[in-house]
Amino acid sequence: MRKHRLFSVAILLIALRCALAQDVRTIEIQVDSSKVIGGFPAVWNFFGYDEPNYTYAPNGTKLLREIAALGPTPAYIRVHNLLTTGDGSSSLKWGSTNAYTEDAAGHPVYDWKIVDRIFDTFHDAGLKPLVEIGFMPEALSTHRQPYRHNFPNGSIYTGWAYPPKDYDKWAELVFQLVKHLRERYGDAEVKTWLWEVWNEPDIDYWKGTPEEYFKLYDYSADAVRRALPNATIGGPDSTGPGRPKAVEFLTNFLKHCDAETNYATGKTGSPLDFISFHPKGSPAWQGDHVQMGLAAQLKAIDQGFKTVASFPKWRNTEIILGEWDPEGCAACSAEKNPQNGYRNGALYAAYTAEAFSQTLALAHRDGINLKGLVTWAFEFEDQPYFAGFRELATNGLDKPVLNTFRMLGLLGGEQIAVKSSGALETDEILPNGVRAAPDIGAIATRTQHGVEVLSWNYHDDDLPATPASIDLAISGVRADQKRVLLQHFRIDSAHSNAFTAWKQMGSPQAPTPDQYKQLEDAGQLQLLASPQWIQLDGDTARLKFDLPRQGLSLIKIEW
Repeated sequence: MRKHRLFSVAILLIALRCALAQDVRTIEIQVDSSKVIGGFPAVWNFFGYDEPNYTYAPNGTKLLREIAALGPTPAYIRVHNLLTTGDGSSSLKWGSTNAYTEDAAGHPVYDWKIVDRIFDTFHDAGLKPLVEIGFMPEALSTHRQPYRHNFPNGSIYTGWAYPPKDYDKWAELVFQLVKHLRERYGDAEVKTWLWEVWNEPDIDYWKGTPEEYFKLYDYSADAVRRALPNATIGGPDSTGPGRPKAVEFLTNFLKHCDAETNYATGKTGSPLDFISFHPKGSPAWQGDHVQMGLAAQLKAIDQGFKTVASFPKWRNTEIILGEWDPEGCAACSAEKNPQNGYRNGALYAAYTAEAFSQTLALAHRDGINLKGLVTWAFEFEDQPYFAGFRELATNGLDKPVLNTFRMLGLLGGEQIAVKSSGALETDEILPNGVRAAPDIGAIATRTQHGVEVLSWNYHDDDLPATPASIDLAISGVRADQKRVLLQHFRIDSAHSNAFTAWKQMGSPQAPTPDQYKQLEDAGQLQLLASPQWIQLDGDTARLKFDLPRQGLSLIKIEW
């Protein structure tokens, strides 16, 4: 009887394999390397996190060096809590620098030691700060206690989130901060930095009114410009305009900066060199798998772009999506939020490529001057391995999503024409996401001596599926070339994936040194096969390969 059952199971498995084989889709991707459609600036190369003191922790400095090595242009780093009062210790969603206190007579006392340690680490790694001016020092807060929170227990919106008791003292703090940084790093360096005021002032990150935030912005921008006249400053870093209240806040802020009286100077309008807001997705747990909420993020992006474009004065102003993420809480693990488990594996990597492509499409369609997309993910200290936080690395081990950025960093500076028979139109994805057929898309670029093609097989539902069969043709290669060097990089469940390797080890929470080294290696961007020279078909390079669901391939040909 047992042999009969085993034979029956074997027959079923063979039948299933045959059915799956018949279901494989062949996708044609055609690249014309002779047709340039525009530049390809590194708008993806922006990152941020809540806990600034992780910056100089060993795993933090290690990760910052890796971020700096992602591409040929410097990455920008944005952190919360640069002015928060405290002893420099960190916890989830918390950090401090103690930059401002007051003596017994109420006079300001400035202490830049921790601030310097943070910015020195950025500078030494070759990174550029996107300086977020916040939060409120305890001595300046109109609601001083309670001050430090204990996330996830209780509210995080404590004394640091309140308006200043004295806007002149606040402005002087901002002036002294910028003056100090200018003196420490020099004009040539700080003029390349970006400056912004606060974070998400349309929700409880700001416990004042919208008008009080506009006042804070005016006083802060004026102080920055007094200390550094050519500073590039912007805001408001409000939440995603998918909600009517967020649209209203962003609209009123733009009106204020356009034509209303400046609280600090009494003149009309406020300086605004870039506009920022935070579009987020909305994944949901389906009982046995996560379903990503791409549509929510894209709708917020689209509405934000349209809001900015509705102002003649601002429609050409640069836009930075100051937190551009699949959902809202980086410090919420998968322990109580099972939908967050996707952050450990290939799905986060594929989602990032998909969202990046669709964001570029929306910016092009809406005529937007896109400056940057800030991925709000870094690393968390003193947490379990692969706990499901939204992070680029866990305990010093790179997650697959970091390899998406490594792939983006290998793309060239000129974008070229590409067509995929498996790609969905942006207008198909915008209403509901990718819920029926997968989106099998591609971005192609070129350099002086090569072509790069990034392709992905994405679906909102993280369920098993047959791979797509890719038939790639890259035409327009120089006529005097007969062969090209091919390199094929891959991210999927088996490649560039330390999470899979960790699970195969038995999910150790205390890996041995040998295991740790293996996991470090598994977290790097990996080739699918050895580099090889391939023959051209006229002026065309051809390649066939399978691309798994939630997988990414980067094809590089060089001559």
